[in-house]
Amino acid sequence: MSDFEDIRPYRDDEVRPVVDRLSKDETMCRALGKFTHPLLYKFFPGKVTAKVQSTLADEVAHVQTIHDVQLVIEKYLDRLIESTTTSLTNTGLDTLDTSKHYLFISNHRDITLDPALCNYMIYHHGLDTLQIAIGDNLLQRPFLTDLMKLNKSFIVKRSVQGRDLLKASKQLSSYIHHCIKGGENVWIAQREGRAKNGIDKTETAIIKMLHMANRESTLKLTLQESINSLNIVPVAISYEFDPCDRAKAEELYTIDNTGKFEKDENSDVQSILSGMIGEKGAVHVAFGEKIQFDDAVTAEGVAREIDEQIIRNYKLHAVNYAAMEIVQKDFMDFSTLPDILEMPASLINSKRRAFRKRLASMPKKYQSYVLNMYANPVIRKAEINAK
Repeated sequence: MSDFEDIRPYRDDEVRPVVDRLSKDETMCRALGKFTHPLLYKFFPGKVTAKVQSTLADEVAHVQTIHDVQLVIEKYLDRLIESTTTSLTNTGLDTLDTSKHYLFISNHRDITLDPALCNYMIYHHGLDTLQIAIGDNLLQRPFLTDLMKLNKSFIVKRSVQGRDLLKASKQLSSYIHHCIKGGENVWIAQREGRAKNGIDKTETAIIKMLHMANRESTLKLTLQESINSLNIVPVAISYEFDPCDRAKAEELYTIDNTGKFEKDENSDVQSILSGMIGEKGAVHVAFGEKIQFDDAVTAEGVAREIDEQIIRNYKLHAVNYAAMEIVQKDFMDFSTLPDILEMPASLINSKRRAFRKRLASMPKKYQSYVLNMYANPVIRKAEINAK
């Protein structure tokens, strides 16, 4: 593990000091208090922060290991699922062999919930919890680094350039293979950053990175052999409502009109918290089939296979069609939705009204971006199905 000291998650023997540090971290407790109790925090910031610190210290008093940490997280995740979703369903888990270990490559819509929900599903299916890839761009604050590494997250160095980037990619590739060979499940996103426009597409650079460790080792494995050794399973996560849809639309609008979008130090924390506690409606996690190639394959071919599985398995919601109906009214016969969605017309109409109300609550300049965000999965699935 010495080759991975700067990117690996925490070990059991490191947990207690980190937990003690976090329970006293005023920056983190202020952020939590301000977000969860905004009105109280406005008038009594000190008292709210102190209450968060006290509650947190009590919650983690018994924690000694990573497993203990994850049991605390599971309790909060159960509450979050209960309070922010109307349903949480999954497909494909029955095809996974609990005696094997997998690299789950997922579409990316939410910073922390994508891996958290995948983790939740596989754990309750009998698989070991995940090692989770997290970009160093999200770890600008020390408490975020501590939180992520306590939950078995390893660091992806996105801020490096040139030779350092090549070195970091080789290290990351080696670490992922090390985890799979060592009996760990791993989660990575199919792309750098969230798909803010609703278009899920695997970056070929990620596939090439996965091959680096074996290509340059004494084994000299082919891409086909390297990919097959990882037991890759594509995962498609679909949220009925995206709690960060307005924020994503604002970012896309700003980039289109000014050429760039500047984040402040609170942007990622805000996105993480919004994604966690915002209303999501129905959520579905679809696990695809393990990718296995019998013949030589290119990085583009691997990416294409992942994309096709994610798009085919992505569950479309009534709100996706509601957006498509506005974007392109003649795209399809929308009167057939009750049969397509196996849902009463009255319920579809109710969801259509809810979506239009949500859309109308946003500034007009953002609305086209939100519409495309929800409509693009409908278009992508139609394109795949037409092949």
